[in-house]
Amino acid sequence: MTVKIYFCLALHNHQPVGNFDHVIEQAYQESYLPFLELFEPYQELSLSLHTSGPLLEWLSQRHPDYVERIARLVAAGRVEILGGAFYEPILTMIPSRDRVGQIARFTRWLEDRFATPIHGMWTPERVWEQTLVSDLARADISYTILDDVHFRAAGLTDEQLLGHFVSEDDGRIVHLFPGSETLRYTIPFRPVHETIDLLRQQAERRPGSVAVFGDDGEKFGTWPETHAHVYQDGWLREFFDALTREREWLKTVTLHDAYSMTNAVGRIYIPDCSYREMNEWSLPVERQLALEGTTREASSQPWWQAMRAFVRGGYWRNFKVKYPEANEMYTRMLYVSELVQQAEQEGLDPAWLDEARRELYCGQCNCAYWHGAFGGIYLPHLRHAIYAHLIAAERRIEQAFREDEPWVEATADDYNFDSEHEIRLANNHLVAWVDPRCGGRLYELDIRSVGLNVLATLARRPEAYHEKIRYQHGQGHGDVASIHDRVVVKQEGLDQRLQYDADLRKSLVDHFYDTDASPHAVARGEAMERGDFSQGEYAAKIRRGPNRVQSLLRREGNAWGIPITITKGVTLEADSHALEIAYLLEGVPRDEALHFAVELNFAGLPAGAEDRYFHRVDGQRLGHLGTPLDLEYVSDLCLLDQWLGIDVRWTANRPTHVWTFPVECVSQSEGGFEAVHQSVVLMPHWLIRGDVDGRWTVTMRMEFDTSIAEGRAIEDEAEARA
Repeated sequence: MTVKIYFCLALHNHQPVGNFDHVIEQAYQESYLPFLELFEPYQELSLSLHTSGPLLEWLSQRHPDYVERIARLVAAGRVEILGGAFYEPILTMIPSRDRVGQIARFTRWLEDRFATPIHGMWTPERVWEQTLVSDLARADISYTILDDVHFRAAGLTDEQLLGHFVSEDDGRIVHLFPGSETLRYTIPFRPVHETIDLLRQQAERRPGSVAVFGDDGEKFGTWPETHAHVYQDGWLREFFDALTREREWLKTVTLHDAYSMTNAVGRIYIPDCSYREMNEWSLPVERQLALEGTTREASSQPWWQAMRAFVRGGYWRNFKVKYPEANEMYTRMLYVSELVQQAEQEGLDPAWLDEARRELYCGQCNCAYWHGAFGGIYLPHLRHAIYAHLIAAERRIEQAFREDEPWVEATADDYNFDSEHEIRLANNHLVAWVDPRCGGRLYELDIRSVGLNVLATLARRPEAYHEKIRYQHGQGHGDVASIHDRVVVKQEGLDQRLQYDADLRKSLVDHFYDTDASPHAVARGEAMERGDFSQGEYAAKIRRGPNRVQSLLRREGNAWGIPITITKGVTLEADSHALEIAYLLEGVPRDEALHFAVELNFAGLPAGAEDRYFHRVDGQRLGHLGTPLDLEYVSDLCLLDQWLGIDVRWTANRPTHVWTFPVECVSQSEGGFEAVHQSVVLMPHWLIRGDVDGRWTVTMRMEFDTSIAEGRAIEDEAEARA
């Protein structure tokens, strides 16, 4: 029998920048290695393989033998290497110059290691906008894979999705393959014969057509319960046996083979789109729930299948609205991208420029910028990795252009693209970003020597899947379920930990509470806000001196209807590791005590570890960093992270009460639902009375001692030279 259908098996293996080493190792042992070992003997089978840059760099260092085995399969013509953007950014999120730069950099890297030309690429999360075509073409990419949902959104039917399509932008063309959503759900979750039957039906209906499966390689062993199903229970071996047995009519080919051997079936222009689940996740929670309810109700109707193609979710870019913290990373990334571009124009040494650009590209890795069943914005280590690379890129450029002498500067610009100016205070140790419009808050604070933004926080907010936690505690599935369908609660009592914040978790957030407000109520977000300062707009000005800069913020507001003016100054000196914060409150009654609090958040300092703890300046230890504290009449409190090598020291010029508590978000991941530590709140609070002029003042200082980390760096450098 002659070949009736070409079947492209395209795998995408990826681990994000900043992921834990043991997590990647587990994925290697459970998925990447066993898949390769099972695939190698099946000489008649071929596939297209995309391994993201971060993962391939890790594999090259930790398991070079694996990379060599892949290279031998490439040389034998059985594996096609797919390229892409090196550090797996959402392409629509980064500037055009960085899209082309990342793709070209990865192509060179792959061609050097695998001695094979790169023709096609993997589009991260299949997030698509039509203008990508011209950038892909400029980067010498001939084809990529999207989901069939993209093509249905353009008006095509399943009967038309028989191969690759030509797409054009700005006079340049790229070919697009539709990956089958149906195959994504049958492989490997349904019996093998169901996949073979689907392919046979297409072969009989449309001889010579192309069917494409393009999905995560981690579903073959790393996704929950799949390792036993795929390997121990023999699903994958049975699948490979079936493909081999049916090879007279079912021929597995690479995407490049299909691209070369078949003509394009038509021309297509794809609307802004991603895969179906991603479109849903990007919606606001209430609309996501509405879509889920509507879909459930409609799915039993006879007209649903015909109408389903016209029902779409949201738009990927709106993750930056759904999660303002994602927009903070995004705008910070754009700021650094512009610095790199300027450095190139100003003639930065090519070696230094290349290093800065690589750090920028690492900081564009997509996983920390969004959330669904995948997506890691709820994972602190991924957010911190993004900031670490962006901080390193900026620091590298400044080291190249600035003298070794201490310096300090203050600038104002629309850094977060909200049409208002923010303030940036910087020296050779710290960078502080202040948003006058939103409470005069400190929204980013970078400690450069350890690459840490201690305000890479995440607020507690509702998620659509919180309804599953409330109403479906621990319900399992008899069969192996797709990751989108599983309901697994990894901790007891999660429904009691569903707490939500009224605002972002930042620093220098000014609160007025009732005098009897409890730390428990404040921690749970249940204490009534009695002032209009925490989210109000502050007038701002910058003061500059030769060795000292200050952001001065002022708001005329009220608390309990009492007119009060708050003025706060944030001061940074050259060569200093500390911020000085001075408060002046005016209009404060003399005969009535007002409960005033200043919220400070610290991210990147995990809870629950004995080497990460609160202590006093005198050395007294007060518990790990998740410990709720209610201290009275103290003027100092420190947060020490020995592993990171940083000691955060808060001091005040007048004794105060201090509350501390952890911020935990209940989130969803591949493994199920769990509470994830996000930040530590340190909240000094006072019962204040005005002096004879109705004034009240306090001066605080936040110092960041990184001598432990810097000492380790010197030792490591000495060892490397020895």
